[in-house]
Amino acid sequence: QVQVVESGGGLVHPGGSLTLSCSASGTILNMIAMAWYRQAPGKERDLVASTNRGGGINYADSVKGRFTISRGDAKNTVYLQMDSLRPEDSAVYYCNARGYSGYSAASQFDSWGQGTQVTVSS
Repeated sequence: QVQVVESGGGLVHPGGSLTLSCSASGTILNMIAMAWYRQAPGKERDLVASTNRGGGINYADSVKGRFTISRGDAKNTVYLQMDSLRPEDSAVYYCNARGYSGYSAASQFDSWGQGTQVTVSS
């Protein structure tokens, strides 16, 4: 069982910044990737940014140059630094963690946090 917990959401003015934090805990032998997704009301959940075990990083076009994903010093943690926030960035942000708890294929996990609300409004 792998648990994922996000924190750091809130209300911010347009042009402001927020940093989201995510930590995964439990039986984790091999973390393949951690990612941030977001879902606005009435819309699908979309990928915002991801980082994998090899150091690869991917961003949605809408956040390139404004958001930065990074791994924390603590194991299995990831951050999302969000700058130059816009009203259209308002959404519930979810952290996702994928990997293996053991050596078998059956030990694969794909876990989600409960989400944290980000609201960008004047």
